[in-house]
Amino acid sequence: MRTTILIWTSLALFLALGVQIARAADALEMLNVAREAAAKLDYTGTYFYHHGEHTEVLRVAHRADRHGELHKIEVLDGPHREFLRINDEVFCHMADGKTIRIDRNAVQRFFPAVVPDESVNLSRNYIPRLGGIEKVAGRECRVIILDPRDQFRYTHMIWLDRQTSLPLKTRTVDNHGAQVSMIVFSEIEIGTKPDKSIFDVRMAGKKIQAASLSQAQQPDDGWSISPPPGYVNILKAMRPLHGKKTPVLHRIYSDGISNLSVFIEPIVDGANYLDGLSTESAINIYSRRVSGYKITAMGEVPAAALLETANSVQKR
Repeated sequence: MRTTILIWTSLALFLALGVQIARAADALEMLNVAREAAAKLDYTGTYFYHHGEHTEVLRVAHRADRHGELHKIEVLDGPHREFLRINDEVFCHMADGKTIRIDRNAVQRFFPAVVPDESVNLSRNYIPRLGGIEKVAGRECRVIILDPRDQFRYTHMIWLDRQTSLPLKTRTVDNHGAQVSMIVFSEIEIGTKPDKSIFDVRMAGKKIQAASLSQAQQPDDGWSISPPPGYVNILKAMRPLHGKKTPVLHRIYSDGISNLSVFIEPIVDGANYLDGLSTESAINIYSRRVSGYKITAMGEVPAAALLETANSVQKR
């Protein structure tokens, strides 16, 4: 009798594990379809970005045709900012109204393009699973949940439109279940091509900032950085930053879902620098000094990821 109970218990656990694996595979396949939807569908809409105690309202337009992708984001509240992506080039109209920053071979994608390409193995760093069915902007969505496998990332939830697979909402929560950030459409129209004229760059009379370089193009910068497992260097660039007299070294590390930045700048005599951990809205920040340089790691990631990264920085 006892042997029979053990056999049935083992069988039940085996079947439960099989169901869990199948659901994880289903979740990953849905995310693959969502990635294609974000790249190939035409859509316009308005969404809210909630981060910390702040909320921003943004308008998005996306057009896909035989020439590639056009993607425009406008910040509707506060100082006017505009981001325009034309295939692999990003044009950022800065808040001063006079400057355009151009990033060539840009790695960043705009919401709702939140799913990384197929080369990223999400299941290495996250446990994917299916959530429930919920409505976003009046449309029925399936929730996909990515639970972290370690302390270096948060839980991410993505709401996929059941009709088109387009992501309509994302939510990031910490290991206590508290919300870190949320992006959600309030209204969206899918399937109608936006007029091509709204994607004009309008560079006449603007000051142009230097473009960044991709990981493949950037020469060795003389720094050794070891981020947590799963994070890979996707960009190295020298960036001009507001209030800085000279450009600073900027690296971006990503696991496909979570991103963190590292900034390295020479310490200036008489300047006031704050070391240690701090938080600004949904962004964690950690700063330290190494060999006469200020090292700052920041991102919408757990503090453990920033500490691991910034404390590894060494001048070669």
